[in-house]
Amino acid sequence: MTFEKTTIQDLILITPTVFEDSRGYFFEAYNRAKFLENGLAYEFIQDNQSFSIRGVIRGLHLQINPFAQAKLVRVLQGEILDVVVDLRRNSATYGQHFSVVLSAENKKQLMVPHGFAHGFSVLSETASVLYKVDGAYDKASERGIRYDDATLAIDWQLRPEEILVSDKDLILPGFDAIDWEV
Repeated sequence: MTFEKTTIQDLILITPTVFEDSRGYFFEAYNRAKFLENGLAYEFIQDNQSFSIRGVIRGLHLQINPFAQAKLVRVLQGEILDVVVDLRRNSATYGQHFSVVLSAENKKQLMVPHGFAHGFSVLSETASVLYKVDGAYDKASERGIRYDDATLAIDWQLRPEEILVSDKDLILPGFDAIDWEV
């Protein structure tokens, strides 16, 4: 398992060591000791899974303190563009976003710490996404940023006519209007 720093401080891309043979493959998706060795001291309390069709954009979502959540995101089937936005006001990369393709094929995972908005777009015909969180869901702490915010200018790698967004996500405010303190 390798832990790779990204262009945004504290945002880590994890690539498992995959053991393949004629029967298939095996890999560790999570190993607490290895995470701790790499400075990732999260206590995950829940696994969430979603299934979506091509063109779906979920996000950008977050929870504010004291209910902020760190997420370890991976794809079980298909391919997504995983996107995070740094909302830590004291960070050198505040307001910047990072994106990476996560897929069942590449088996990469993204460790998203507290202080980030998170979302993804589905690039394959369908995708199943699994993510671990270190905090419970709290509806009153839920916030979000509209996926097509002009300030962020995220390229979701989809044609406009393909994009499918929930009614809930369509009414999210833009980056400059969101009320958060992370």
